[in-house]
Amino acid sequence: MRERDGTSLGHLAERTAVLMLHGRSVPVLAGFDLDFKSYSWADALARAGYDVFMMDLQGSGLSPRPKMDDPRNVNPAQQHLLKPRPPGFTPGPPNYPFQLTNSNSDRDDLNAVVDWIIRERGVEKVAFIGWSAAAFTMGPYAVKNPGKVSSLFLLAPIFPPEGTSNAPDPLPQPGFPTFVSTKGGTWDGWGSEVHCEGQREDEMRDQVWDAIMASDPVGSTWGPVGEGRNRIRNFVRWGWNKTTAGQGGVLGGSVPVLIAYGESDRQVNTSSEDPEFNFSVPALYNAIAGNHKLMVKLDCAGHSLVWEMQHKNVHNLSKHWLKHLKVDGKTQGIFDMNTNGDISPAP
Repeated sequence: MRERDGTSLGHLAERTAVLMLHGRSVPVLAGFDLDFKSYSWADALARAGYDVFMMDLQGSGLSPRPKMDDPRNVNPAQQHLLKPRPPGFTPGPPNYPFQLTNSNSDRDDLNAVVDWIIRERGVEKVAFIGWSAAAFTMGPYAVKNPGKVSSLFLLAPIFPPEGTSNAPDPLPQPGFPTFVSTKGGTWDGWGSEVHCEGQREDEMRDQVWDAIMASDPVGSTWGPVGEGRNRIRNFVRWGWNKTTAGQGGVLGGSVPVLIAYGESDRQVNTSSEDPEFNFSVPALYNAIAGNHKLMVKLDCAGHSLVWEMQHKNVHNLSKHWLKHLKVDGKTQGIFDMNTNGDISPAP
């Protein structure tokens, strides 16, 4: 966990704590605290007076990665990407033939950090900001623990409206602990959602990858020298769907919710026949039972909008949300945001 303390000495009793959580494949520091130009979202919030905490779940970033240091525990279909081979590595079946973490362990990790923040910083609740697959952890946690969560800002949330509510049996689930990704494949994947001139800077290819590698001391030594491989934990998820999102009217009730996503994001809105991979942001908005809910779609933005032209507008949107819990003076509704940061009701 990293903290950026934005509370001035004269306002310690009024401090507001914000906790930021990463998605599936990008460590928290590369996503939220990128030390390049104006891209650090955490810095923007700290400068606005918030105490900002960023955490990596087990298996991600600088948190412990049990079983992931063994290259044999990489997805067998991806072991060919480990060239030149790490010392002593011979491709084959995983030595630990299970997925690494699950929804319960992720929520336990989150709870440990939330309790620490509340205790050490003397706050009653913590405001959540989560990107992408963070929704699987932060959403259900807020439903079960509304007394600890003041608000929920979900950026590009992954949400399967018909996903399963129940844990699979047995746990751990068979599989492997680790996926890997390459620098070129990662950049090209983001590029499939770039449709506007100036949507992303070419410099971001190196800046983001170098930040990911800085959070992966082992993966950075795999693959081609000077490039490395991004190690991505394999986890089992459940308990985040239209039933659980609306449970008890908590989300949008005692926990106000703001959802933001890019118009070109094809990772959050899919059409898979598999209900576990059929995702929809509008379905999440509709599933939230309370009335204090807002949704903003950003022009010229994809799933990686934290590193795109709209990043400053996202920073400003979150600062306004944390202070007022409103968008355009309203506590409910669907809006569009252009690249100048102007907000208007969706047609």
